[in-house]
Amino acid sequence: MEGFFKLTQKGTTVKTEIIAGLTTFLAMAYILAVNPAMLSETGMSQQAVFMATAVASGFASTLMGVLANYPVALAPGMGVNALFTYTVCMGYGYTWQAALAAVFVSGIIFVLISVTGARKLIINSIPKDMKLAIGAGIGFFIAFIGFKNAGIVVASESTFVALGNFRDPVVFLSLLGLVITIVLMVLRINGAVFFGIVCTGVIGVLMGALGLQGASAALPAMPAGIVSVNLDFSAVGGFLQGFSDLFSQPSVLVVIFSFLFVDFFDTAGTLVAVGNKIGLVDENGEMENIEKALLADSIGTVAGAALGTSTVTSFVESGSGVAAGGRTGLTAVVTGICFLLSVLFYPLLATVTNAVTAPALIMVGVLMVQQVADIRWSELTTAIPAFMTMIIMILAYSISDGIAFGFIAFTVAKLADGKAKEISPIIYVLDLIFIIYFIV
Repeated sequence: MEGFFKLTQKGTTVKTEIIAGLTTFLAMAYILAVNPAMLSETGMSQQAVFMATAVASGFASTLMGVLANYPVALAPGMGVNALFTYTVCMGYGYTWQAALAAVFVSGIIFVLISVTGARKLIINSIPKDMKLAIGAGIGFFIAFIGFKNAGIVVASESTFVALGNFRDPVVFLSLLGLVITIVLMVLRINGAVFFGIVCTGVIGVLMGALGLQGASAALPAMPAGIVSVNLDFSAVGGFLQGFSDLFSQPSVLVVIFSFLFVDFFDTAGTLVAVGNKIGLVDENGEMENIEKALLADSIGTVAGAALGTSTVTSFVESGSGVAAGGRTGLTAVVTGICFLLSVLFYPLLATVTNAVTAPALIMVGVLMVQQVADIRWSELTTAIPAFMTMIIMILAYSISDGIAFGFIAFTVAKLADGKAKEISPIIYVLDLIFIIYFIV
């Protein structure tokens, strides 16, 4: 492991990487429940999607760790699974098989542009200050997800967002978990984020056993068992049946492009954010091993579609493992193994609810936002696009939309300041793609 993952060179140990991998898995485990529930609305078997989600996540995360040596885990992305279900299937009327075929085609395109280096060229063309803004923006975004999942922040008709009900046992559990995690982090306890999740989960189970009830969400329940063998392979290869339906639809190009767009920039944002945090970005703003990371992500999407799930992408929750000390691909491999084992140990995941993982996400946000200090705020042509990137990510609840607004603002600001030479041709092309995407 030392020689393969370069642990000493990266300033980490096997123990730290294992804790980081477990932390990332716990922060991502919700996808094992959320993704099957959402995709089953298209007519897919919920059990089949669960198996596809677990196996695809395990395979892709392990591939990322082995191929790129990045502490980044992958799973079917939130947002893109909503695109799959509510827009492509329910909106455009595609069958779930045709939607999987569209995901498969987008994955093949990604593999091709990753192998040719086009994807690497695009990511390395992002200015360094924009990379920092993307990383910080994702930090704010992750923290917002944490506050929302905890019920600390809720929707409001009059003010859009407001504080939740702190008397709700679920919200109280999240607040208590946040206090515990803050204390552990300030005391510099190794694996503070992971132990915060464990403590919160145990307390939640005890609260549930005492008969406390949440108003809008449930407290963690005592596992009904440990092992459950309930495998459903009915979604595997389903995409093969969908090609005829996919290419008979007039909206086929829009659908494939939408999958491409969301996955590309969600992945780019996550890799840039994690890369900045652990020193994978050099003085020229280029990322170490980025082509291998992008290839792993692309292959993950193809494998996910073949297994029967929506687009597999790099997860922003990987930041929780980085916060726990993860620095190499061993973190991602441990997460991948956990996903594969979850096929058998699903009952144990009942204790990992949103309330349990929310404190970890909030503290990960704190750590990632620190990158904002290195942005050149005194330069307006840098400050404006950086701010736009971060604020739109939160308000639009979309990493890719934030990046799109930031790029367009970057071009406008540079042109207004007479600095057109600082805009690469690739950015002009991306701006055009972003504008077309928003219009369509």
